[in-house]
Amino acid sequence: MAARSIQDWFDAYGVSHQDPTNKAIHWVCVPVIYFCVVGLLFSVPLPTAPPFVGPHTLAYIALAFVGYFYLRLSLTIAVGMMLWSGFCLAVCNYLDLHAPWPLWAICIVLFVAAWIGQFFGHKVEGKKPSFLDDLQFLMIGPAWLMGFVYRRIGIPI
Repeated sequence: MAARSIQDWFDAYGVSHQDPTNKAIHWVCVPVIYFCVVGLLFSVPLPTAPPFVGPHTLAYIALAFVGYFYLRLSLTIAVGMMLWSGFCLAVCNYLDLHAPWPLWAICIVLFVAAWIGQFFGHKVEGKKPSFLDDLQFLMIGPAWLMGFVYRRIGIPI
């Protein structure tokens, strides 16, 4: 069986993301969920991490695997997703240092709210979320949005 291309993934994901309300909700909630996962992983210290890992959190190791996942599918999507990941890490670092609440608490509240939004969007759509068929769709959602941005500005996926 041949591996799915990034376009195959996007097409399959797009089947349950046709309704304009659901799409709009995804444009807000998917990036928030991605950020929250990064933030929660950023909140897990690694006291024995190797020096190249940065501030010694699980986020850096996890994002290396995330980068590899996207790289297998598309170099340009991988670059965009790693830039987004870097932005998420920078915001996490800022919040970790300056927010009045712990980063993990901020991320849990936003994560729950964003998932409520996602499920509402799928209720409006009348179709179940793609990840219920294949957990890899949890990684495809953010890339699917990146693909829209790329097409808009003329970058090939």
